[in-house]
Amino acid sequence: MKILTTVKKVVDVELTIRVQDGAIVEDGLQYVINAWDENAVEAAVQLKENSGAETTLVSVGGGDNTDMIRKCYAMGIEKGIHVEDPALNKADASVFAKVLKRVFEMGDYDLILTGKQSQDTDSGQAGIMLAEYLALPCVSNVVEIEVMDDSHLKVSRLGDAGTEILEIELPAVVTVSDSINEPRLPQMRGIMMAKKKPIEVMDLAALGISIGEVGGDAPTSEIVEFMASQTRAAGQKFEGDAAEITANVVDLLANEANVI
Repeated sequence: MKILTTVKKVVDVELTIRVQDGAIVEDGLQYVINAWDENAVEAAVQLKENSGAETTLVSVGGGDNTDMIRKCYAMGIEKGIHVEDPALNKADASVFAKVLKRVFEMGDYDLILTGKQSQDTDSGQAGIMLAEYLALPCVSNVVEIEVMDDSHLKVSRLGDAGTEILEIELPAVVTVSDSINEPRLPQMRGIMMAKKKPIEVMDLAALGISIGEVGGDAPTSEIVEFMASQTRAAGQKFEGDAAEITANVVDLLANEANVI
């Protein structure tokens, strides 16, 4: 089984993100592997360890994506592809999906593993769009993967009414939930070996496509403006005995909040 796993670079949402004039302030920002994609990488490595799968990783974006690819090498991924092209700077999910479609077609893969969503846009569209463009079966929000034979998987996904168990025929696309596993911490030996492993760098020309062919000259969606979330007003703290506090709360609810 040949597995292609996708990884996106996202802003570290654990840090304070500032917005100015409708744009994110870049100074001081740090970028990390999208959390759900890291779960997809772990799932791919486990399939390699347990079923002898071949693992390839692809990441689309700027030059610092190489650090993320090397981290995935240290986790156990065998081959990395970095698609870097300035024409993709404003690409949306549909454009990324069409670029990934071409990568898949060039590699003759059996399974695509992606995170179910990215922690910057939370749209959860790219993996499902990719499956549609490739006309492949797709299961989203997967929490367990079991290899049945060379051409079939049994997967469990979190559905609206509980856990759903499905059998899918390969090739297929699977988007994973963060509940599927706990990504491993790379060991020192893996980190040192990852520094020496080559990364295949490709632009759109190397993929045999143009920005127009993937819709990048007319994206279907556009980020118009970023807005900082509203800061909640500080609450009120009441002191005194229970009867006094109750009276104060009822008075505020009746005369200020007008809810009673």
